Amino acid sequence: MAVDSKPRLGGWLLVPLAWLTFSLLSMILVLIVYGGSLFGTALRGASFSPPSSALLQWGAFLLTTILMLSYSAWIAWIFCKRSKRLPRHYIIWLLLNVILAFKAFLFSPVEDSVVVNSLLIALLAASLFVPYFKRSQRVKNTFIAP
Repeated sequence: MAVDSKPRLGGWLLVPLAWLTFSLLSMILVLIVYGGSLFGTALRGASFSPPSSALLQWGAFLLTTILMLSYSAWIAWIFCKRSKRLPRHYIIWLLLNVILAFKAFLFSPVEDSVVVNSLLIALLAASLFVPYFKRSQRVKNTFIAP
């Protein structure tokens, strides 16, 4: 029987994993809600009647969500595999979340309080997890697999 010498995922590492899981679930929910408009007959007519610029923005949003969902799923995979590539990619993922929240803050037609909350949560997550992933000895000891 082989003994795994790497430390198990636990402790404070469960918090970034929970944040990643929550983000994955919320992106799936967004895809279901916005993707449903492609298949609903009443919503399809309303979705494709706006000007082409709105349709272009909707398509860009959908593409961005699909790309972030794919990247997030891959990060969750390497998180569970305890890959040494994870700390760098998790930091990149956090910064992408901040950039996307800032973009939504600038260009979104959604109510301001919702967008501001989203931006503040992304900034808080990045400000807590980036230093943790850069300096924590637990992270350095856990993510050592090739």
